[in-house]
Amino acid sequence: MEARNYPLAKIILERSYLEDKEDGFLLASGKRSQFYFDCQKTTCRAEAMPLIGRAFITAFLAGGKVPEAVGGLTRGADPIAQSIAYASLESGHLINMFSVRKERKDHGTSQWIEGYAARGTRVAIVDDVVTSGGSVIQAIDQCLKEGLEIVQAVVLVDREEGGLDNIRRRLPGVPVSTVFSKSELDILRGDES
Repeated sequence: MEARNYPLAKIILERSYLEDKEDGFLLASGKRSQFYFDCQKTTCRAEAMPLIGRAFITAFLAGGKVPEAVGGLTRGADPIAQSIAYASLESGHLINMFSVRKERKDHGTSQWIEGYAARGTRVAIVDDVVTSGGSVIQAIDQCLKEGLEIVQAVVLVDREEGGLDNIRRRLPGVPVSTVFSKSELDILRGDES
């Protein structure tokens, strides 16, 4: 883990990492787990937002393709995309944001995608946590249907349960990465105990 990401990792571990050794947690993938990353408790915190924005922009630069806009499936991706858009004002690479709806809007313009993402826009798909990759793949599929050009996919935390590989299979040749893996966070957690 890069030293500059340590403050963000610390917030994730303090605010978002939960354990339940008895009943466990039901995940979006349908699996049960004895640990859970409730990343909204980090991504919606004011002090974490600039750290998140900078970490994702660093990941985009490392992947070699800076997007024009970022977004993903609504709610998990929204505060991340907002943090990136704001941080981009200082980065020299302006990046706008969008949200992918879980269901088509039934009024107004009846859109699947809200915000800045016109057909042909170069975008990165972002999300807070990946287990199987289902939410990210759902966002990818909708973006492709809407004619967006996906140039990267980056998640905040990879639970290391095969999700990144599933995303890579869905986006061959496109950089797919994570800011933190569970094993990196586990090492840090072990250092603190």
